[in-house]
Amino acid sequence: MEEEAVKVERGEGWAEIVINRPERRNAITAPVSEALLAALHETREDDTVAAVILRGQGGFFCSGIDLKALQDDPPPPWRKRQGSSWRNLHLGLFHYPKPVIGAFEKYGINAGSALALACDILIAGRTAFLQVGEIQQGAMMPMNAAWLRIKTTEQVAARLAFYGDRVPGPELLRLGLAAECVDDDAVVDRCRTLAARIAGFPRGAAKNIKQSLINQRGIVDPETFFTS
Repeated sequence: MEEEAVKVERGEGWAEIVINRPERRNAITAPVSEALLAALHETREDDTVAAVILRGQGGFFCSGIDLKALQDDPPPPWRKRQGSSWRNLHLGLFHYPKPVIGAFEKYGINAGSALALACDILIAGRTAFLQVGEIQQGAMMPMNAAWLRIKTTEQVAARLAFYGDRVPGPELLRLGLAAECVDDDAVVDRCRTLAARIAGFPRGAAKNIKQSLINQRGIVDPETFFTS
């Protein structure tokens, strides 16, 4: 059921936001975007949560937009909300006041790569890959372009966008897009260790640091840069 497509699980001082659609490789629909944004709001307001982990259920990060569901006949009732809900999710991630740790397992493709790039700290599996593959479809890449503008140089962004290929974990580390590259079966545990470490600092410390980082994003006006 769509209302179960996103789960919030609690640790000691941290939380996990889990895309729970393993049968669709955690692909994104408008209800999933909206549920993810609701989970961000829930954890944002909880002072006992110092950091969140973003991951996908079943060992997959996110396969992108669920095109099969989007193209159903008759069309799903949420089709017209797909673009706006996706944009609102990224605005929520941009302004989210706590560190987001991405458990990057298996792959993040197109929309999935944008979610990975939105994370403050990305822990990649050795065989996981990120693919900004919109060029293969002749499509725009607004969310990937926005996060790449924030997170890296134009040269690295161009390499990902124009090649449209699979960039594995070790290369993501070399390019500075992943903080660490670990064995595939160690990704989630490593994220939990980092979340616990952040939660162990004085209360409010992580929020202060995150706000300092957000303040340096003056190169991007999110209201105009995150377009659907």
